[in-house]
Amino acid sequence: MRLFRPSLLSHCLYPEALFRIKSREKILCLTFDDGPDPGSTPFILKVLEKHHVKGLFFCSGEAAEKYPDLVEAIIDQGHTIGNHGYRHYDGWETSYKKYLDDIRAAERLTSRRYFRPPYGHLRLSQYRRLRKIYKIIFWDIMPYDFDKNFSAERSLNLLNRKIRPGSVIVLHDSPDSNCKYFLEDFIENSLDIGYRFEITI
Repeated sequence: MRLFRPSLLSHCLYPEALFRIKSREKILCLTFDDGPDPGSTPFILKVLEKHHVKGLFFCSGEAAEKYPDLVEAIIDQGHTIGNHGYRHYDGWETSYKKYLDDIRAAERLTSRRYFRPPYGHLRLSQYRRLRKIYKIIFWDIMPYDFDKNFSAERSLNLLNRKIRPGSVIVLHDSPDSNCKYFLEDFIENSLDIGYRFEITI
């Protein structure tokens, strides 16, 4: 069974993390994981610029080091950079020290302020330490744009059905993401029904 939203248990385990913006206003927050990527990030930036939308890009340190010009482009266009670890380690499968060292290795290339755990997996010991350093940001909706079993149409339909005021949406600017095939349609659909996109975190 796929979870488009994090479980209630996740909310209980990580009470100080952000899953959704607390607002009754029709606000959405677009976030992008795993980039930057030369095949998708420039396209996403053009779409966001066209519609005057700002996003939060959780970059992997490894990709940021490989494509510093793309990180610079993200920042130059007024978007926010977040830390997604250096090597995209799974917190459930990685020791406390190795996991924290990996995040610190990504800091100089990404962010010392915002962190999103890869896969959404954090041990409680990791969480308790990281919450003292970062604003930990999960998500409210994941449309599985990275999953080959999900078409762009299916991801778009899921988003259109599941968004609600304050939704933090996780997409991916990575080679295996279908995000670029539906992002503009999603933004236009959301704007048409009165939503606006903000980074209110």
